[in-house]
Amino acid sequence: MNKEFLWGGAAAANQYEGGYLEGGRGLSINDVEMGACHGKAREIHECIHPGVYYPSHRATDFYHHYKEDIALMAEMGFRVFRMSIAWSRIYPNGDDAEPNEAGLAFYDSVFDELLKYGIEPMVTLHHFELPLQLVKKYGGWRSRKLIDLAVTYAKTVFRRYRNKVRYWLTFNEINSLFIAKTPWHQAGIIYRDDEDRTNVMFQAAHYQLVCSALTVIEGHKINPEFKIGNMILYNCCYAMTCDPHDPIMVHDKMAPIWYFSDVQVRGRYTNTCLAYQKKMNACFEIEEGDLEILAKGTVDFFSFSYYASMVEGRRIEYSADGNLLDGGKNPYLETTAWGWQIDPLALRTSLNEIYDRYQIPVFISENGMGAIDTVEEDGIHDAYRSEYLRTHAKAVKDACEIDLVDCFGYAWWGPVDIVSAGTGEMRKRYGFVYVDMDDEGNGTMERRKKDSFETYREIIDTDGMCLENIVL
Repeated sequence: MNKEFLWGGAAAANQYEGGYLEGGRGLSINDVEMGACHGKAREIHECIHPGVYYPSHRATDFYHHYKEDIALMAEMGFRVFRMSIAWSRIYPNGDDAEPNEAGLAFYDSVFDELLKYGIEPMVTLHHFELPLQLVKKYGGWRSRKLIDLAVTYAKTVFRRYRNKVRYWLTFNEINSLFIAKTPWHQAGIIYRDDEDRTNVMFQAAHYQLVCSALTVIEGHKINPEFKIGNMILYNCCYAMTCDPHDPIMVHDKMAPIWYFSDVQVRGRYTNTCLAYQKKMNACFEIEEGDLEILAKGTVDFFSFSYYASMVEGRRIEYSADGNLLDGGKNPYLETTAWGWQIDPLALRTSLNEIYDRYQIPVFISENGMGAIDTVEEDGIHDAYRSEYLRTHAKAVKDACEIDLVDCFGYAWWGPVDIVSAGTGEMRKRYGFVYVDMDDEGNGTMERRKKDSFETYREIIDTDGMCLENIVL
């Protein structure tokens, strides 16, 4: 590993940015979600209810703290910061005739601040932040109309930031559309009683895949130097036993992952995709010209989130949840407080699986550990996070140096504490920087370094040389 490797972090506007009605921003789908902590069920409202706490409204207030936060990232030595643009900050309703200049100017300021410290921005265009008005007006990604609107939005920011942003991602965890309990976050869809859910899901997936391809095509027209990637939710899956049925079950478990990445990287619905469509009895419309668009709009690199591994097979007795994908509990692994299995070697395995399959550069766009942190008088001692970071960074180092995987960067999820996407709570913390805010949104927003801050600084400063003695 060398000085070209992009060590850094990642966050999403809906969990981090805040300022939900400032600077002309419109409402996004996450703005009507209340938190699920303290035993409450997560609720989605049709509008903002007075007196209800909506975690995304303030999030952890990057909107007002971005200079302070970026300075902390620079102190750790970040070379990349993956962030998202809130579509509704650029087009408040999603289909406005003209973009919101105040929103464009805000991101100009953020990119300028990053570049001042030599931090490369990597921008996700769609990170669970669909303008709410597009749900009310068109039904979310049920409608093909969203393709044109999303491409217009993409072209606007491509042109605006063509000299400031080089790396782009189209849809965050696009395959979560097939895995999540509801497609609200990914597609702004709440199923109706009178519709075939499978067909709606596959139709929305097709529209997003066409949109992703068109985004790549238009981006390369605007700046041929752009590097535009996908972003896949990836959990390494092992066969539970040597029962010959178990590898087939693993194959089936991975189908919702390969379905999207095959199209985005290979430019077509492969046999894996067609078999999955057949298995699910999916029926959806493909318009003339769509397949040509998919073939032309393939991504430049493969990015993915990795948090935990899973097992699959006929003899699974216990389940373990991890970032939407669930599977059997692995008796060889420890778990986090949220039941996510800690498996750094699976990150190395994942890098090999992905690179062997596609042979294009790979970027780890999310990896991290959610934990409850305790503030002591003498600091925040999160040795558990430092251990997780060291072992996973070592796995990346081994994949690059031993296996010769072309991996060009690693982004820790939530380097400054953010609200949880799944529950809206704060106690599930990822950051190297503590933010003084509780599950109800109370707190000063003061930033404080945790012990893991120095751990990551050392890893970046030595380009992983400090990890040499770690044996996985």
